[in-house]
Amino acid sequence: MADIITRDGTWSFDGGTVRIVPGGKVHPVRQDLGELAVPLEAVAGASFEPDRKGGRLRLRLRTGACPVQRAADGRLRDSADPYQLLVEKDRTGVAEYLVDEIRNALLIEQVPDGPVDRFLLPGPSVPVSGGGGDGTASFDGHDVRLAWNWKAEESKTTGGTVTLPLPDITGVRWIPAIGLENGSLRFDRAGVTAATQPKYDPYSLDLWGLSKREYTAVLVAAAVLVRLPSPARRLAPGTPPKVLTAPAQDASPAADDHDVLLRRLRELGELHRAGVLTDEEFSTAKQAVLKRL
Repeated sequence: MADIITRDGTWSFDGGTVRIVPGGKVHPVRQDLGELAVPLEAVAGASFEPDRKGGRLRLRLRTGACPVQRAADGRLRDSADPYQLLVEKDRTGVAEYLVDEIRNALLIEQVPDGPVDRFLLPGPSVPVSGGGGDGTASFDGHDVRLAWNWKAEESKTTGGTVTLPLPDITGVRWIPAIGLENGSLRFDRAGVTAATQPKYDPYSLDLWGLSKREYTAVLVAAAVLVRLPSPARRLAPGTPPKVLTAPAQDASPAADDHDVLLRRLRELGELHRAGVLTDEEFSTAKQAVLKRL
């Protein structure tokens, strides 16, 4: 077991799962998302970036593995990213050790770093709510509700709270406010094109970027995204097709027994002889396997 505890949170790795627990005073997105259990098969890599104050741990996931990352589409701030951890100076050695352990496990288990065809994380638990600006979005696993506040346009408040059953939703798009441009959380419906601006669209939140809480709208988007029935419907207009399905239950996980580990050693030896692994990489990976025999 390798772990690191900082003011920003706690990460631990047991050889098969990276567990991430946010600290007490973190961005609302990380706070609301809570504890994460990231299976090794969802991980593409890990790194530690040192700086004068300590550094930053980063866990890189395989494309398509996490519904929050899919919903955010690269737009999350570093402070809101659940797969980053700020590390104090006196913890840098522990951070580097954790990175080595994750990298060794990826090498031993031969986990590819390419895209996946299904979500490998379940996404935010429901019920979930988030947003700001002119209203709040909530999702209970069955219906999305958009409730307006006093700052919303009259065209929205006149119609009252909007309820969208999940089967009626064909897509969801989240864009944060950037600079002077407002953000939005928009829900697409079959046969309906939202030609109007989010501030007037009764199926959209208009996000102004006045508080960090507005970023929590991405959690609603992710929770809906992972539950949409059709993979094609999860894609925003213009997005290249990707196959994203609900996580499948693995009925027969690989056994960490003697025969499996011996096979790993043989495979590592073949990779070393073929020149794929350097002497140092082979030695490190072999020692990690031998520890488990």
